[in-house]
Amino acid sequence: MPELPEVEVCRRGLLPEVEGAVLLGATVRTPRLRLPVPPDLDRRLAGTRVAAVNRRGKYLLFECRGGAGDGTLIIHLGMSGNLRFVPSGTPAQRHDHVDLSFARQVLRFSDPRRFGVVLWQAAGAPEHPLLAVLGIEPLSDAFTGDWLYAATRGRAAPVKPLLMDSHLVVGIGNIYASESLFRAGISPLRAAGRIGRARCEALVPAIRQTLSDAIAAGGSSIRDYVHSDGGAGCFQVDCAVYDRAGLPCVRCAGTVRQVRQGGRSTYWCPACQH
Repeated sequence: MPELPEVEVCRRGLLPEVEGAVLLGATVRTPRLRLPVPPDLDRRLAGTRVAAVNRRGKYLLFECRGGAGDGTLIIHLGMSGNLRFVPSGTPAQRHDHVDLSFARQVLRFSDPRRFGVVLWQAAGAPEHPLLAVLGIEPLSDAFTGDWLYAATRGRAAPVKPLLMDSHLVVGIGNIYASESLFRAGISPLRAAGRIGRARCEALVPAIRQTLSDAIAAGGSSIRDYVHSDGGAGCFQVDCAVYDRAGLPCVRCAGTVRQVRQGGRSTYWCPACQH
């Protein structure tokens, strides 16, 4: 599933092409993804100018102005979705569900599993429920060691699944949680509430740096994820623990282990992480 780094890479790739551009309209081939696509999306988008493309968690927010009215086009890539540019007139394939048409090209949303969303939020309306429940942005100034320490008090759950809870903090997927905890020397099995203030102070920059490194590497391409230009991310190539069960730890030469947590594989070095 595309996580924060992949969505941020997508956002940055879209900006030069769509910021300030005028949308001619939308073609909706699949009326329902995870949620119904607005039936009047074409009317709402036609003639609007994309003033900005922002990100909230794993959601892309196209801020549209003019046309039938100001608003925000909300897109989530789901588990297998991608946005890519194709020349106008390019025939759609089986999983190509929505086209956003510009003068010179089409931004095409594809999603084999149909877990993504394409929604419209009119300007001035209350924050969309999907966005209202999201936790703190890990790359924001508000995400500090003090905040993490306070947020984890009394939490008996293991720290890794907690880091992946989007109601607490957004966008830290499986790979990035494992790698961040390795960098901070914290066991993914440790109860979040038993991590002291000093270790929270170490974990926050580890998370920030891991996400920043992933963005610089173009994200991680494990299955379906590709950039808007069709390229792939490569962060997963240099992971220290993720998907390295049974191999030597890059830090201490101990053995990387694997365990299932919340239905997801966790990787860590018991000798380095406590």
